[in-house]
Amino acid sequence: MKQAPPYVPGHQLLAGKSVLVTAAAGAGIGYAAARRCAEEGCRALMISDVHPRRLEQAVEQLKADTGLQAVYGQLCDVTDEDQVQALVAAAEQALGGVDVLINNAGLGGQKRVTEMSDEEWQRVIDVTLTGTFRMTRAMLPAMQQRGAGAIVNNASVLGWRAQKEQAHYAAAKAGVMALTRCSALEAAEHGVRINAVSPSIALHAFLQKSASEELLAQLAGREAFGRAAQVWEVANVMVFLASDYASYMVGEVLSVSSQQA
Repeated sequence: MKQAPPYVPGHQLLAGKSVLVTAAAGAGIGYAAARRCAEEGCRALMISDVHPRRLEQAVEQLKADTGLQAVYGQLCDVTDEDQVQALVAAAEQALGGVDVLINNAGLGGQKRVTEMSDEEWQRVIDVTLTGTFRMTRAMLPAMQQRGAGAIVNNASVLGWRAQKEQAHYAAAKAGVMALTRCSALEAAEHGVRINAVSPSIALHAFLQKSASEELLAQLAGREAFGRAAQVWEVANVMVFLASDYASYMVGEVLSVSSQQA
């Protein structure tokens, strides 16, 4: 099956809930997740990004695409603790409390270990792993005080399997998996659930610009369906984990791929 299935309509999985999604401007998994949350009936939505113009466009596009008018945008660089705290405070106020946090911010790249600088290594770790940690740390106190909430992290199959020129990204995503499992046990004591998705290759405009057609075709060919995922197929699993249907799932990392190792 090399053709993507029809787009799945909403089923009100997030009816009445409020959602915060990081790095959601543009055409990637973050925007797809934000759109799916709106289509699944969330009452209010905030998205963040580091690109002001793209963020503004994404907010307006979400309103137009979904009909949800309670959509807000907030600039945030997840490597900056002050901006992270400001984002969570703004979301708590604008949304009347955050029920769901989707940690989507991440940074990749291609570089062999012997050619990688400390700065290149640290930048990927800081955005992808430490950024997820900062957002989780900032969001948990309010959720724990309310005794409810769900956090969904975006990991990667590279946290499980090896690929050349991906040591920094794979290490960061493996860290996200470990962070998910450990923080979930702490959060569960207060009624908050933390889980993660682990996609392999999901096609979007930025990926197509940053990777060669040959590499993308090679990676897609490894998949059981012989194709890359659509970003909304990954977002569907995020929505499931955020919903009450996943009420007994704690510290899980769900592979949205046939490639686990």
